[in-house]
Parts: sequence; structure tokens; C-alpha cells
Amino acid sequence: MISMWDVLSSESFNNLIDTLIMNNTVRRNFLAVAEKDLYRRLVLVNRDDRPQKVQEDKFYTLRNMLYSLDKALGGGLICRQARRKVFEILVGKIFREDVEKRDAHRARYGHCPPCFITISPGKACNLRCVGCYASSSAASSQSLDYEIVSRILREKTQLWGSHFTVISGGEPLIWKSRGKGILDIAEEHNDNYFLMYTNGTLIDKDVAAKMAQLGNITPAISVEGFEEQTDARRGKGVHKKILAAFDNLRQVGVPFGISITATGHNAEIVVSDEFIDYYFGQQGAIYGWIFQYMPIGHKYTMDLMVTPQQRLMLYRREQELLKEKRIFFADFWNSGPVSNGCISAGRPGGYFYIDWNGNVMPCVFFPYTVDNIMEVYQKGGDLNTVLNSAFFKAIREWQSDYSYLKPRDQVGNQIVPCIIRDHHRIARQIVERFGARPADKAAEEALRDREYYQGLTAYGEEVARLCDPIWEKQYLRANHYN
Repeated sequence: MISMWDVLSSESFNNLIDTLIMNNTVRRNFLAVAEKDLYRRLVLVNRDDRPQKVQEDKFYTLRNMLYSLDKALGGGLICRQARRKVFEILVGKIFREDVEKRDAHRARYGHCPPCFITISPGKACNLRCVGCYASSSAASSQSLDYEIVSRILREKTQLWGSHFTVISGGEPLIWKSRGKGILDIAEEHNDNYFLMYTNGTLIDKDVAAKMAQLGNITPAISVEGFEEQTDARRGKGVHKKILAAFDNLRQVGVPFGISITATGHNAEIVVSDEFIDYYFGQQGAIYGWIFQYMPIGHKYTMDLMVTPQQRLMLYRREQELLKEKRIFFADFWNSGPVSNGCISAGRPGGYFYIDWNGNVMPCVFFPYTVDNIMEVYQKGGDLNTVLNSAFFKAIREWQSDYSYLKPRDQVGNQIVPCIIRDHHRIARQIVERFGARPADKAAEEALRDREYYQGLTAYGEEVARLCDPIWEKQYLRANHYN
């Protein structure tokens, strides 16, 4: 007997879906229905009883994701294989398979597993950017073995039903092990969809063509603004190489986005109309991620951070973009309501991070560790061993006590969600309580630097002072239900 999934997975059905997706009228009608259904489920039904504006932020974010895909499809920016993989993995795998494995994990451990991991297989990079969180350079030799990376991906898929993986670095396209690289990983694990953060300078025509052939990888390419700002931080001529990478990706239909490090020098630029129109309009970026500069890594400096006033400006401007521009553009700090707050330490719906030495950390910007994945494997453990460490559990307990799934009138301010940046005192207490080790020399120096501790603590307090009234008025007290 043929099951419904056999029908959905068949070549004829895929061909039908492909035809319908590329029909502008059909796609636009679907979008209209999907937008109404999203609003109904997220805002009107609100099954988890979240603050209304939290749900509205989620609605606008998901709506914009749909409209960004529609624009890319209409503009011919997504090739057939990429369309297939989006449907097969992000729809088929997540909505069909993951539910069962998440439920099984919750029955055994009392909580759902994370949705993804971020892994940096190698530290080496062909650039040397000012304030790099990873302290990367061409001289960096730290690297994970190909089989370790492959095992990590295989385990998370089998144990958690996780089919989404984030690749960071260093520069991922430099990493090589056993004669293989990151595109070989994507090819081997073709049941995963990969988001790869890259400087873009190595995406030539051959690399772009391979990505198009695979269909399950999207590069998020780092920019700091326009040419002047990007070259100032990343090196002369880098922006021209990025534009060439954009062109190579557009020609073969690989969907790509941009990754922006917001600093005190470029905060106003990266949310300007000119910036948005240039990258999302002229260059064809489908999505954008803002990472506010975090003072860790090579020659960390508090001076590069966005000021508390700029942080507030970014939040207000990002809210305008969310509602008006219909682009998928998220800030890993200011967009905290969309994820119900901090997503580190393997929280349900969240992730944890593994670096080039195998160190397992709560997130990319929290460089302290109690476990090393290679040591865990040698002792017979697996990813669940590190997920259930006391260190990670303590962070997840803080997330729950502060904000995550609290009653709607008690939800802590999710505009300032980050334990390491916005609540640094709490992060430091947990690090000291569990004897978490610095992952590198810069993290060790920061741990001893009293001015660093006092500066980040004062920063978080000032941002909270500016943003708490917004949270109280617009999120906790407001009720716009009809």
C-alpha cells in the first residue's frame, strides 16, 4: 500500500510542486492564504499564551521569510535543486520526522533537544578582520578531523531529528581534512540544510556551481556596510570580491544572505534605506543577520561595541524594517522576542557551539567550556552527554527563570535576552560555579580583566534601563486583541 509520504516524495509530485512554485499567480495566492493563517495561529490563537507583541514580532518575521522567498523565486534567484532541498528538508524532514524524535527525547530527558548546532571545523581564515571573535588568521592551524565533524552531524540528526546545521569559522571554505572540505560534508549529509557564515572571497564560479548542484547550503556573506566600511575592517579589495561572489551565486541560483557585524562605527549605516535597498534590492540577498560586535577574540575592545543608545536606535529601526520592508532581517540580540529569549546552551528551539578544538560552548559568543567533544567520544559519550552537562543545565535554568515560557505577565525583557552580553554578571557566576575553562587566550585574558567585567556589566544595566520601559509598555501591558 502506498503511503501519503511516498506520494509526497515521488518524482511526479516534486515536479508538480516545482511547477506550482514557479507559477507567480499560484505562489501569490498561496502567500495570501499563508499570511492570514500565520496571523491567526500566532497572534489570535497564541497557543502558548505569550505576550501579544512577542507573537506579532514572530508573525512579521515569518511573514517576511515567505515574502523573501517569493521575491527570490520570482526573480529566478533559486535554482531547481535548491528549491527541491528547501521542500525536502525544511518541510519534509522537520515537519514529518523531527516531531517523533523530539518527543522521544523529551520523554527520556524531560526537555526537547535543540534544533541545531553551530560548528566551526577550522580556525584558519584568509582574512584578519579587526576584532574577529574567533581570533582567526591564515596562520591558525587548529582543525577538526573530517570524521569527527561527520559524526557530530550524524548524531544530532539521529538523536534529535535535527536537520539544520550552521557552519562558522575561521573561513569554512578553507577547512580541509582527509582531502575533503565543507562542501563534501554538505554532500555526505544531504538530509541536512546548511547555513554557512563566510567572508565570500573564495566563492568563485566553481564553488558556486557545486553549491547549486548540492542545493542544501546557503552562504551568509559578511559585510560591514558598503565598500568603505567593509574594506576598513576586512581588508582593501574585499568588498569587490564579495560583489563577485554575489554575481557567481546569482548566476547559478544559489540563495544567499548577508551577515553584518554592527559596531559603534557602522550601526546607523547597516539599517539605512540605502543599505537595505542595495543588498536586498540590487544584489539579491534573501536574508540578513545582524551580530552586534561582542568584545571577545583577537584584540577585543569595548570601543567597537554599539553604544546603549545605538542599541535602542537599532531596535526601533529594526522594528520599522520588520513591518514595512517585508525582508527577512533579524538581530541576534534585539530580535530576542522572536525566539522567546536566549537560545544558547542547547535550549529547546536553540543550539550550542563546537569549535575547531572540539570545545563545546553555550554559544558562539560565550567562549567558556566544560566539555570537549573528542574527550566525550573517547569516554563513550555522545552529544546528549554535553547537552545534559550541569553547566548547560544551569544556563537553561536561568533562561527559564528569567523569561523562557514564563507566564505572559512575568516574561523577562527579551529585548535584552543574552546571558553573556546583557546579563554578564549572571554568566560570570555560572562560569565560576562550574569551573568552565576559557576556550582561548583572549577569553582567559577577559576573565582576568576587571575593567572588562565592569564594562560589560554596566553596559547591560544601561541597555536594560533604556529598553525596560519599552518591554513593560509595549509587550507586557499592551493588549490589542479585538
